[in-house]
Amino acid sequence: MEVLLFVLTMTLFTIGVVLYSKERKEKHNRRRAWVIDEGEQGKGEQEPVKEKAPSLFQRLFAPKLKQFRKSFRRNISQAKEQELELKLLRAGSPFGMSPFEYRLVQLILVISFPFIAVGLSIVGNVSFGRSLFIIILAFAFAVYLPYAYLKWKTAVRSERAIKELPDFIDLLAVSMEAGLGFDSALSKVISKQEGVLASEFRRCLEELKLGKTRKEALAGVRERLEADDIKLLVGSVIQAEQLGVGMVQILRVQSEEVRQRRKQRAEEAAMKAPIKMMFPLVLFIFPTIFIVLLGPAVIQILEVF
Repeated sequence: MEVLLFVLTMTLFTIGVVLYSKERKEKHNRRRAWVIDEGEQGKGEQEPVKEKAPSLFQRLFAPKLKQFRKSFRRNISQAKEQELELKLLRAGSPFGMSPFEYRLVQLILVISFPFIAVGLSIVGNVSFGRSLFIIILAFAFAVYLPYAYLKWKTAVRSERAIKELPDFIDLLAVSMEAGLGFDSALSKVISKQEGVLASEFRRCLEELKLGKTRKEALAGVRERLEADDIKLLVGSVIQAEQLGVGMVQILRVQSEEVRQRRKQRAEEAAMKAPIKMMFPLVLFIFPTIFIVLLGPAVIQILEVF
C-alpha cells in the first residue's frame, strides 16, 4: 500500500512538472511572437493583439468550480445563505470568505481529514476498531472546526468592540457638541479611528448613502456585533431619534453606563480569580509541597520499620 501511494505521488508530481514546463514554454513563445509582431507592426499596419490563452487552472478547474457554485446556490435556501453570511460578518469575514467559499472549505475538511486518518492508521498499523474510532473522530473534528473558528473569531471581535466603545462614544459626543450632525460626527470619528467599531459604522454610513434609513443601518450594526453594550447603544440612538431626545445627552449617559459595566466586569473577574486558582493549587502546587516537606520524614519512618 505504501509503495502504491509513493508511485501515485511521483506520477502526479511528474505530470505536474511536465504541464508546468509546457505552459511556461508556450508563454515564452507567445511573448517572443508578440515582440516579433511588434517589430513588424512598426513597419506596416497594426494588427489586432491576440488574446492571452487561459491558464491550466482556468481550463481545468474554473468550469467545475463555477458549476459547483451554481449547484450550491440551487441546493441551499436563501434564508440559510443569509444566516451563514451574517455569521461570517459577525466573525469579521475571515479571509474574505463568502458563504460558498465557507461551505467549500467545510467540504474539503470533511473529505480530507478522514483520508488523513485512514493514511495514518495504515502507516501506524492500527487495529480496525481503533482505526474506525480515529476516522470518526477526524470526521467530527472536521465538522466542528469551522464552526468553532467562527465562534472564536466572533467572540474576539465582540470583545475588541466593547473595549473601543467608551472612547468611540466620547469622541462622537464631543463632535456633536461642536455642532455636527449625527452622520457628520460619525464620519469624522470614523476617519480618525481604526478598529471594529470604525469598520462597522463605516459600513453603516455606506448603507445610508445607498438609500437605507438610519434605523435599518443601525439595526444592521446591532446584528453584526454580538455585544450587549453595543445593542443598548444602538437601541438608545434609534429611540432618541424617534422621540426627538437630545442625542448628546443619550451618548453621555451611555458612556457612563458602559464604563460602569466594564468596571463591574473587572470586579467580577477579580472575585472569580481565587476560585480559578484553587484547582491548579490543589492539583499541582500542594502535592509538590507535601512531597518536599513530608518526603524525608516518610523515608526515615520506612527505614526505621
